[in-house]
Amino acid sequence: MRIVRDLSMIDPDTRGAVAAIGNFDGVHLGHQAVIDAAAQVAVALDAPLGVMTFEPHPRNLFVPDAPPFRLMNAESRADRLARLGIDLLFEVPFNRDLVALTPHDFARQIICDGLGLRHVVVGTDFCFGKDRAGDAAALQAFGTDMGFGVTVAPMVALDAGRVSSTAIRQVLADGDPRAAARMLGHWHRIAGPVQHGEKRGRDMGYPTANLAMDGLHLPKLGVYAVLIDIADGPQAGQYHGVASLGVRPMFGENQPNFETFIFDFDGDLYGQHISVALVEFLRPEVKFTTVDNLIAQMDADSVQARDVLSNV
Repeated sequence: MRIVRDLSMIDPDTRGAVAAIGNFDGVHLGHQAVIDAAAQVAVALDAPLGVMTFEPHPRNLFVPDAPPFRLMNAESRADRLARLGIDLLFEVPFNRDLVALTPHDFARQIICDGLGLRHVVVGTDFCFGKDRAGDAAALQAFGTDMGFGVTVAPMVALDAGRVSSTAIRQVLADGDPRAAARMLGHWHRIAGPVQHGEKRGRDMGYPTANLAMDGLHLPKLGVYAVLIDIADGPQAGQYHGVASLGVRPMFGENQPNFETFIFDFDGDLYGQHISVALVEFLRPEVKFTTVDNLIAQMDADSVQARDVLSNV
């Protein structure tokens, strides 16, 4: 998959694509429905399949002081989209200049002249342009005038209600990663390079791989049964484990940290990219009075996580 971040670098071979448009935070089932619709059009037109999204997320610009909310960072989103067979990912810079464009100018300057898209697919709730004044119907009208096709994909709903990034954030905050997975169509994952920590876990017999949570929505703090994917290197593969998401109250820290103990693993992962899937919430974060009590609980957590993951 080719990633295009500079509209001035669009070459003739890149123009003429069919693209799904949206933020695609989480790449959930609703997003996948929009992408599937775009894929059908791309096949019919014998055109490249693309996704047009925005970076940073618009909320970063409009509500800069809001708590971290993203389900995945740009790298994780790109990885998930590549797995769906996307040929081109257009990461349009979301800035004040883009926000100032009227719906007509957005359609002309970005979709038509900038990216040269042949056909676009959006959800029924798609809004664009200054003050979000443009909607799907307006986009269809602009497409007729400017020469690009527009398909509006219906919203996706499950028994529990409409699938949305907001609903997924809520069930994760409630400690229900399985409900999140039903809406996502895949496990919710926290990914990134393994960072150096305080190495307390190693001293207790539980060395952990630490991942930063910067900018990401925080699921319910506590301990989870997890699946771990190591992307490359001699230890590449999938593993089972148990992870703690919390502020480590026993040690007087308050910065959220995600620490994963990988079962039956021996190796150095510092700097290596891993992806950790939340499978089941086991218990909330607890402040222990002694290290021995903490180790005993970690032993119990590992037994419970192994049992949960034996059925995944």
